[in-house]
Amino acid sequence: LKEDRRNSTFEVHGRLTKIPTQKFAIGSNQRFQSNPMSSSTVKTDAQGLSAEDHKNKGNSALQSNQVSQAIEHYTAAINLDGTNVVYFSNRSAAYLKKNDAVNALADAESCIGLDPNFSKGYSRKGAALHAAKRYNDSIAAFQEGLSKFPSDAGLLNGLASVQKDQKSSSAPAASSPFANLFGPDLMTKIALNAKLRPYLNDADFVQKIKTLQSNPNAMETMMQDKRILEVFQHVVLGGMGMPDMDNDEPNDKSARRPSPPTSTSAAQAKKAPEPESMEEEEEEEVEEVFSDTLSPEEIKLAKEKKDKKAAVAAKERGNKLYQAKDFAGALAAYDEAVQLDSTNMTFLTNKAAVYFTQNNFDQCIEMCEAAMEVGAANKAPFEDRAKALTRCGKAYQKKGDYATAIEKLKAAQFEHHDKETQRLLKTWELEKKKKDALAYQDDSLADEHKNKGNAHFRASQFAEAVKEYEEAVKRAPKNAAIRNNLSAALCKIMDFNGAKREVEVALDLDHKYVKAWARKGEIEMLLKENHKAMDSFRKGLEIEPNNQACVDGLRKVSAMVNYGSATMSEDERKERAAHAMADPEIQNILMDPIIQQILQDFQHNPKAANEAMRDATVRKKIEKLIASGVVQTA
Repeated sequence: LKEDRRNSTFEVHGRLTKIPTQKFAIGSNQRFQSNPMSSSTVKTDAQGLSAEDHKNKGNSALQSNQVSQAIEHYTAAINLDGTNVVYFSNRSAAYLKKNDAVNALADAESCIGLDPNFSKGYSRKGAALHAAKRYNDSIAAFQEGLSKFPSDAGLLNGLASVQKDQKSSSAPAASSPFANLFGPDLMTKIALNAKLRPYLNDADFVQKIKTLQSNPNAMETMMQDKRILEVFQHVVLGGMGMPDMDNDEPNDKSARRPSPPTSTSAAQAKKAPEPESMEEEEEEEVEEVFSDTLSPEEIKLAKEKKDKKAAVAAKERGNKLYQAKDFAGALAAYDEAVQLDSTNMTFLTNKAAVYFTQNNFDQCIEMCEAAMEVGAANKAPFEDRAKALTRCGKAYQKKGDYATAIEKLKAAQFEHHDKETQRLLKTWELEKKKKDALAYQDDSLADEHKNKGNAHFRASQFAEAVKEYEEAVKRAPKNAAIRNNLSAALCKIMDFNGAKREVEVALDLDHKYVKAWARKGEIEMLLKENHKAMDSFRKGLEIEPNNQACVDGLRKVSAMVNYGSATMSEDERKERAAHAMADPEIQNILMDPIIQQILQDFQHNPKAANEAMRDATVRKKIEKLIASGVVQTA
């Protein structure tokens, strides 16, 4: 017996036979002696738990989103056995789920240090660097892994993800509606204005002006500085804005107002259902051997290899039958593959795909569960386990059991993260939320809670009324009257923004609901949005011309616009103007070059301005600027 270590073969009776050297050792009494595992006692902690016990408990905790508890168990496993790369890999995943990229990276480095041929270590490292936004280092980690494992799906998906995020991180910011208002001559205009000129002595003010010229997006964040508002009124609007302001100290704490959400709608085309994908695997080449030259153990090994090759062939035959929709033949072929090789979970997963296509979801779930048991027992690749769990989740979803389906997808993501599965998970979570909300709806119970809310409202118990109305909304979310009642109760507890939100929903449900238009106008008056209040009352009167609430509201808001400014303090007028400047509708009007010219004409060419005011559209816009307080009249 001679061993050729260069080509990993053994010469037996003058012929060469390939034998996996890692599974056998040369002994003195037999040619090939298996190398059994050490029979040493498994190390346990004070509670009698082994490292594997802690790992399993950590897996369960992580699947239940108990991340801190999972980390504790993985740490206990590492303390008992610091040589097992899987424990470090799982803890790295847990740290990453906790948004702790630093510790996730440290454990990923430990994985690679313990076993450079453990592909998951490079995936963990790349993911941790990706989370830390170290895109170049993350790409290098994935590429290092792919140099050793070129076809690893986890590494390929991770690399694509980080490259996409790196590209999107350099996208240009959206333009500001004020981009064209601050030209290069702004400093000159300020210097020529006797009121504004002293501000140029303040370095902080000069820096803010330069910032506005280079980045108009900063306009909304600086409107709290009274001097910036003065510049806008005097220079940009040509003096048609607020009266001269006092030389107060600038307020350095500028509050950033959130931009209004932009409603975007994208029609998503429905894809035609595709057949379930079948798992493929590479065939292993098996050499022919002769029983008269090999030991019984060698013969057994050779037979196992031949059986595995035959099992793969049976599986491929089953895949072709499945594509041809010969489901009975496909199941028979997969059963043959299972008989030849019971350690390969993909045969069972493929059977599950057939049952899924046949709408036999119970059988599909049973096969997926069996596949997971085989995969766990034989250390199947994480990707194969994830596929089985995802298919199982799809079967539960078809049965209408969204809760179990979501749990299966979460377990699949723990085994192997996949972008498509993550999107499916988010979709199902939304569908479950809608389904639960729909199941909760009950018109009779909604009326019951509304009546309770009305009783509380009449008793001036407004907080209790809000609770009852909110419960009624959950029971009947498309009832406009309940929304309007909730809006009234929210006004009583000074939650004007919430009140406006609810009344706007009521109007979306019933655009001709006059009471809601009147309520909306009253709320907008409280929010000092007089220009919007006038529109709301007018829309209500278009529907019901004699509605007393709208008639009184319009009269009241008109009086506030015409005479209210005279009774307002200087600070109140400034506050109203600054509030209006944050309104996108006012911003769009000010961006209109025709309106800008008319505002200038009121100062230098009143005749032309009055002529332009004959246009109904122009007049409406100017009136809106006056009602909002941006433009003051004598």
